Amino acid sequence: MANPFDMVLFGGGGDLALRKLIPALYRAHREGSLAEGCRILPVCRRQEDADNYLETAQQALKTHLRDGEYNDNCWREFSELLRAVALDISVPDEQWDSLTDVLGSDSERVRIFYLAIPPAVFGPCCENLSLKGLIHENSRVVVEKPLGYNARTSDEINGKIATYFPEQNIFRIDHYLGKETVQNLLALRFSNVLFEHLWDAKTIDHIQISISETVGLEGRAGFYDETGALRDMVQNHLLQLLCLIAMESPNSMSAKNIRAEKIKVLEALRPLVGEAVDQNIVRGQYVAGGLGTQLVPGYLEELEAARSSTETFVAIRAHIDNWRWAGVPFYLRTGKRMEKRCAEIVIQYKCVSHRVYDESAGEVIPNRLVIRLQPEESIKLVLMAKKMDSLTMELQPAELNLTLSDTYDSFRSDAYKRLMLDVAENNPALFIHRDEVAAAWAWVDPIINHWRDTGNQPHLYRAGSWGPQAASELLARDGRHWFNAQ
Repeated sequence: MANPFDMVLFGGGGDLALRKLIPALYRAHREGSLAEGCRILPVCRRQEDADNYLETAQQALKTHLRDGEYNDNCWREFSELLRAVALDISVPDEQWDSLTDVLGSDSERVRIFYLAIPPAVFGPCCENLSLKGLIHENSRVVVEKPLGYNARTSDEINGKIATYFPEQNIFRIDHYLGKETVQNLLALRFSNVLFEHLWDAKTIDHIQISISETVGLEGRAGFYDETGALRDMVQNHLLQLLCLIAMESPNSMSAKNIRAEKIKVLEALRPLVGEAVDQNIVRGQYVAGGLGTQLVPGYLEELEAARSSTETFVAIRAHIDNWRWAGVPFYLRTGKRMEKRCAEIVIQYKCVSHRVYDESAGEVIPNRLVIRLQPEESIKLVLMAKKMDSLTMELQPAELNLTLSDTYDSFRSDAYKRLMLDVAENNPALFIHRDEVAAAWAWVDPIINHWRDTGNQPHLYRAGSWGPQAASELLARDGRHWFNAQ
């Protein structure tokens, strides 16, 4: 348990805070992970919102917590930690004095400033924190993605934050890295000799990383149309997952060593420039279609625009040019309005080098390791085995399945809870270094520039499908296919 801290939630009345952050902090309090004396200070735009914040937060908990998590007694205790304040983030006027008064002058007490606000306001917010004397050596800042629109704007934002906070006090959050199955991926790789010797080009045929969403724009039309799937999902989430899968074993699990290995992976990514973009990337945009029993509108209808070339789907064939992964393709895929919500990593192994059973025994399917990150969290290994209800030799795939919620009765994964507690404990291992951000943008920017320069238009796909046909053809040209979540 960390020492008592103050957490200031800028954007405390926003969607992220009410849907994710407040429930995560409530869970931390409920399980006893918040030290006595912790305070949570949501910052609202209007005084009226601050005055009514407890009612707003209570309703958010009832809406977004899992069944059985909300408890009136626990809420009463948790509500005593909340003290909302109203101020204009961009104007250092007398409204800031109320925040100053609450925080006090104790320089030993940890202060966490969580910027759940648009990146354009990161700089002014940090500047005003400095002007008001609220930053001391035990102050930490948490920033949400996206960090910029490209390498240049990202560097400007990071540079502005670095004016007021040293790098070791800046926590760039990617909530996928806080998922327990992502951490289990590292344990699986580096604590089992079985996999450590079966994790390279000699044994692995290819790797797929897919993050599919069933939602559309969700009120983020303006933001999303300027961003698109490549910036919103690939530049951070998918590349971070790729790094954890492909990196070499660090000397230890310290933040410094983990980050060093991840940066090596990003620097080894084969650049996609010019015609290589068209050959290795498919972008798509959804049109109206059926999602379950519901008919949903297309992207342009949600956007209320006549045209847009923004991609809501992207599929990429990437290569890492180093000794471990030479010749192994990494297929990355993400999209909105897909058939099913799922985040999954598939490690596809090669076929056995020699078949000892004749064809009458049936097809020999290569081994496959499937790590599911959401919605349920599990690890599944597909093996070949004898069909046990047959006297003849018949082969069939068998699954070794570890479903975490079934195996661990008390398992309740909450990435934001874990990451916020890590900030409080000053543990940066699961956060992103500035150099990682720069390396990711250096790979992504040429792709975006090529699309812009050539007027590339996205392929259309029906809402409720697995994306455009061209994405399937991307793998089919290699004699492979996507493993769609079941």
